[in-house]
Amino acid sequence: MSEVAGLVVSDIDWDNRLVTIARQHFPGSGGLCLKPTKSRHARRVPILKPLEPVLRRITEDRELDQPLLRGPRAGVLTTGTLSRATDWTNLVQRLGHPGLRRHDLRHAGATWFANAGVPLHIVRDILGHASIETTKGYLHADTTELTRAAERTSQHLRWSSYTT
Repeated sequence: MSEVAGLVVSDIDWDNRLVTIARQHFPGSGGLCLKPTKSRHARRVPILKPLEPVLRRITEDRELDQPLLRGPRAGVLTTGTLSRATDWTNLVQRLGHPGLRRHDLRHAGATWFANAGVPLHIVRDILGHASIETTKGYLHADTTELTRAAERTSQHLRWSSYTT
């Protein structure tokens, strides 16, 4: 969330369909401050097609140095602001996922990229991890992939039984 709050309009590269994450808003002793990302390295994240219309709408006719997103009173968007705006606790309860944290969505996104066949080193770069081992900790087998694994293995065993 802190990295999303640090985005400015010029971080959106429409030619290459990428977002550059280079800074974050983070709580400091004097309130929120702008600082580099946790890794201190900028990273590029691909724009997924379902997000493109929203990004186009919020970047259209805006100055390049303007913040991409703001809170309800034009302040910095924080996890607290997001939590209140979405009524997060009740939302996840209604969806049948009590206890779901916003950070869990980062794990889900990493898993979706990996399940789509994106190489692990690319998923690592998207997440901004220094170690591929950290990225592996974000990946979780879901029902769809477990079912596919069973189908592939069953197909392999059927083929193997004919060749022995």
